[in-house]
Amino acid sequence: MQNEKIILGIDPGTTIMGFGIIKVTGKKMTFIQMNELLLKKYNDPFTKLKLIFERTIELIDTYHPDEIAIEAPFYGKNVQSMLKLGRAQGVAMAAGLSRQIPITEYMPKKIKMAITGNGNASKEQVAKMLQSTLGLKSLPKNLDSTDGLAAAVCHFYNEGRLEAGKSYTGWSAFVKQNEDRLK
Repeated sequence: MQNEKIILGIDPGTTIMGFGIIKVTGKKMTFIQMNELLLKKYNDPFTKLKLIFERTIELIDTYHPDEIAIEAPFYGKNVQSMLKLGRAQGVAMAAGLSRQIPITEYMPKKIKMAITGNGNASKEQVAKMLQSTLGLKSLPKNLDSTDGLAAAVCHFYNEGRLEAGKSYTGWSAFVKQNEDRLK
């Protein structure tokens, strides 16, 4: 019997959280689902974080992922945007950690490189490559869901490589690996 596992990929955001789910059987991956959580209509940042947590828990309880791959926030010019993204990522991570699901964090360039071979690829290029690789009939209007799916596929491609990204197996592992940042 071949080894099977489910990988949930998340592209965290406070306007749109994208996610994608793949099933891995042996060395083959199969598309399960991708979608997004739209948060634009909510003004309260705490409501957005609550909804991100609840949706992530709902995805976990529905699809029972064995692992979660999450896109790391990247530093841009706007520190406030980085802070908001970090909070969204943290809440999604907390949901996974509360269910004891191992989480691996990937930088956006690493995800793009894994999918397209180019760390500077556009969202459209990543989406088209995923469409080709997974045989998707169509692509969504917003590409946040394909970004979430890309995180899951990147994790599949990097399986077994310790330098792939930061991994956390629970709260204690997270705290231990981030002691300096938490002080």
